[in-house]
Amino acid sequence: MNVELGKACDIDNWMCLVNQVKDSFPGLETREALEEHRRTVLEFMGRDAAVCAKIDGRIVGTLLFSRDDHMLCFLAVDEVCRRQHIAENMVSYMLTLMEPGKDIAVTTYREGAPEGVAARAFYKRLGFVEGRLTEEFGSPVQEFVLRR
Repeated sequence: MNVELGKACDIDNWMCLVNQVKDSFPGLETREALEEHRRTVLEFMGRDAAVCAKIDGRIVGTLLFSRDDHMLCFLAVDEVCRRQHIAENMVSYMLTLMEPGKDIAVTTYREGAPEGVAARAFYKRLGFVEGRLTEEFGSPVQEFVLRR
């Protein structure tokens, strides 16, 4: 497995994975929303703020982050490839690209939402702590913060 910055030439491969996992993410329900996400991914790629994991050239993990906002914005791993430390490797790679000493935030489903059980456990295992409750794309979420 290789973890590297995603480039514009990766967009079709990237979106194949997003289409596979879209039902797990609020805000990706429509064709228009997926097109908007594609444009957003290309913007992140242009800022060297898109990380992907590849196995034999196929993207099996995607991560978007914001240096300015100190945020992990999107993280997904192919269902077939989960529990292989792909997400952890992408987060570790992202952290090398972020300003040292700055806390990193991410949002995920709130406690009690079945869709968020794995993500919440994952972020806690990496040292993120529960933060404020908020909403994104009309869905109740909770912020997690990695204190650095």
